[in-house]
Amino acid sequence: MAPSPGQPTTGMDAESIAEAIMAGCRQMLARAITLVESAKEEHQEKAHAVLDLCLAKQRESMVIGITGSPGAGKSSFIEALGEEIIHRGLTLAVLCIDPSSRRSGGSILGDKARMEKLSTRPEAFIRPTPSSCHLGGSGPRTHETIMLTRAAGYDVILVETVGVGQSEVQIENMTDCILLLMLPGSGDELQGIKRGIMEIADIICISKTDGRQEQIASLAQADFEAALGMLPPKHEGRQRKVLLTSALNGKGITESWEEIIAHFSFMRKRGILDARRQEQLSTLLEGLVEEELKKQFMADPGVAKRKKEIEAAVLSRSLSPFSGATQLVKSFIDRR
Repeated sequence: MAPSPGQPTTGMDAESIAEAIMAGCRQMLARAITLVESAKEEHQEKAHAVLDLCLAKQRESMVIGITGSPGAGKSSFIEALGEEIIHRGLTLAVLCIDPSSRRSGGSILGDKARMEKLSTRPEAFIRPTPSSCHLGGSGPRTHETIMLTRAAGYDVILVETVGVGQSEVQIENMTDCILLLMLPGSGDELQGIKRGIMEIADIICISKTDGRQEQIASLAQADFEAALGMLPPKHEGRQRKVLLTSALNGKGITESWEEIIAHFSFMRKRGILDARRQEQLSTLLEGLVEEELKKQFMADPGVAKRKKEIEAAVLSRSLSPFSGATQLVKSFIDRR
């Protein structure tokens, strides 16, 4: 039986939490995500147990990454696209990654507030998450959060990245489709030609193409189509499209969703979708192993002591950082 909305996860076992998530309890899903994001060791142990149970019931959700430069209108586009998705009779989860301050560690988490219409829809679950200065445009626990929302039964999961540009290629390791939003007439046409974020995009949408921007947008569309022609195809047999959109008047929103559907149909028919998800799990395992090794390394008392000695030698320039790092790791291995 799913817990009541006010029932906390404290004191609940992993089985009860997982059962509530898979039964569609939104409140328990939100609390489980908080559990996953917590740095406390006891919370992490319970979170891992919950994830293990939820992994057995992964819904065939469509996981879509929405990326683009700051100011491209990602939140407005997602709200318009979300309304279209819900209109098609589907449920939707939106995971918004908000940039964190390197100085204070805080985040505004304002994306949910900007999605006024979507946040009131019972079919939609919106979760803002701080990036915690994690590189790659996502948060440190985004992949785990996607697993929880898939177990909760959401048909479509949209992941809105931070919006930092060419470095956001990590989103490919956790989504099935990447939609890149670009602004017309802002110089992004030349930036878009660069390899990186343009290479991993499955669909490109030029946003804010209403009013006086229409003529500029048409030129930008031609530029991006030419840029795609200079890049190798992401998937043999599928041509990537550049669409003109406007969240203000709804232009291109239906076409964007239909292009997403066509992308998933192509991926399934070619067996690419299953292979991609297998690769994502492998990449996640590798990343978590690295994270666990680093945690054990930094927590080792012998390493802490040796680190001070090596750091002092590096700062006095009697030892290079490269040799110091090698010696520090060797001291950790020798103690095992």
